[in-house]
Amino acid sequence: MLCFRMLSDRQIETYRRDGYLVVPRLIEGQQLADLRALTERIVQEARGVSANDELYDLEATHTAALPRVRRLKPVIFKRYAFFHALARDSKITSILAQLLGPNIRQHGGKLNMKSAGYGSPVEWHQDWAFYPHTNDDVLATGIYLDDCDGDNGPLMVLPGTHLGPTHDHHVGGRFCGAMDPATSGLDFDKAVPLMGPAGSMTIHHARLVHGSALNRSNRQRRLLLHEYTAADAWPLLGVADFTEFNSRIVLGEPTIEPRVVAAPIRMPLPPADHQGSIYENQRGTSRRFFETYDERVALN
Repeated sequence: MLCFRMLSDRQIETYRRDGYLVVPRLIEGQQLADLRALTERIVQEARGVSANDELYDLEATHTAALPRVRRLKPVIFKRYAFFHALARDSKITSILAQLLGPNIRQHGGKLNMKSAGYGSPVEWHQDWAFYPHTNDDVLATGIYLDDCDGDNGPLMVLPGTHLGPTHDHHVGGRFCGAMDPATSGLDFDKAVPLMGPAGSMTIHHARLVHGSALNRSNRQRRLLLHEYTAADAWPLLGVADFTEFNSRIVLGEPTIEPRVVAAPIRMPLPPADHQGSIYENQRGTSRRFFETYDERVALN
């Protein structure tokens, strides 16, 4: 009989209040080794890629001789059986059922690389700004492929902000996927880094304000992100393919009866000038919070 780790009542209460959790060492042993090995193989295969494509989001300094991948895009869940299965692993879904209920859908996901020395920052934002739903039983998990501490660009969150407003992620009337830190009214000194050994899983609510700094260390910090929703949370931007939509159920059953609960919403429209990943979207931001690699080089 398999025994899965479950959240305590206190952990569930903490998630409801603060909007985040860290579950240490959830993925271990051969499963973690396989995750790392497959990721490294895919990155090495980027040597034959010269521009962003369906799979790769590349650092500006990427070359064929020195592949520098910023992100592996959501297609990994369709192209690689390992990633498809991991998103449905009962070690993960048994925990999520305590937060989202018995019926759960994968909304999306990606693998952010945050490579040593130059891994790109992600500006402060709320996932909810990218994909609002009919209710906010929506969250993201992150599995660290590497030990993560304060030096190699941990995911950082602002506790309790999932209970507040949906901040403006627009510049000049167009979506840019980033908040203006100067006008948000938030105290970013209160940000909490989500750290832990390799195989640990972070959980953060879709409305929680979060971001991550440039990796200034000599160690990489790779994070596999899965986005999940309660099955009765339907995307307000619509469902393009109903069959594909239902194929993303990872636990329980789908429904054609969306649950509607009031939540503050700003639509991510008109779309960003720079389409693609969040890194591309955030090129349109007018005011950055985190230092970039180019700025770091210029100062040295």
